Amino acid sequence: MRFVIQILLWLVIIFLAYLTFNAVYEPIQFNKVKEKRYTKVIKNLKDIRNAELAHQEVTGQFQGDWDKLVRFVDTAEFAITQRRDTTLLDEEYKKTYGVDQYIEKVIVDTLGFVPVKDSLFKGNEERYRTMMNVPIDGVDAKFELEAGTITKGDNKIPVFEAKVAKAVVLSDQDKTLILQENEVQSVDDVNGRYISVGSMTEVSTSGNGFDRYGGDKDN
Repeated sequence: MRFVIQILLWLVIIFLAYLTFNAVYEPIQFNKVKEKRYTKVIKNLKDIRNAELAHQEVTGQFQGDWDKLVRFVDTAEFAITQRRDTTLLDEEYKKTYGVDQYIEKVIVDTLGFVPVKDSLFKGNEERYRTMMNVPIDGVDAKFELEAGTITKGDNKIPVFEAKVAKAVVLSDQDKTLILQENEVQSVDDVNGRYISVGSMTEVSTSGNGFDRYGGDKDN
C-alpha cells in the first residue's frame, strides 16, 4: 500500500508540474502566434487604408464594396498638380470705382496623371487584389468593410472601417486565451474584439495596434 501511495503521489506531483508548466508555456506560445498574425493582418489593413484614402482623394468618398474598390485601384488615376500664386486685376472693382485693385489667387495646374495602382502598389499588384482576404493560413475569411458618412455640425464627413475579429485570426488557439485577448485594454496593443482601421463613428483613419505591429504613427 505504501508503494501504491508513493506512486500516486508522484503522479499527482507530475500532473501538477505539467499544469504549472502549461500555465506559463501556453500564454508565451499564444503571444508568439498572436504577434506574427497581427503583423500580417495589419499589413493588409494598411493596404486597405491606402486604397480607401486614394478613393477619397479622387472621388470625395470612401468605398464600402470590395469589388468596386479593387476596380478603382485598377483603373483610376491621380492628377499630378502644381500650385502657384498669382496676382490678377479685379475687373469688377475697376468698373465700379475706376481704380485698379489686385487680388491674389492660387492657381492649380494639372501637369499629368499617374495610375493609382502604380503609385500605391507598383511591382506587386497582387497585394490590392487580395488585400480583402485575412492573410492567415487555414483561415478562409474576408475583412468586414463599411463606408458612409457621419454628421459633424452642418457637415457630412466621409468615413470607412475595415476590421476582422481576433477570434477569426486566432481561431485555432486556446479559447480561454482568445477570450482574455478580447478584453485587452492597453495603449500599445490591440484593444477590444477586433483588429481594425478607420471608424464608422469617428473621423479617423488610424488603426488599433498599428504602432506596435505595423510601425505606423499616422492618424
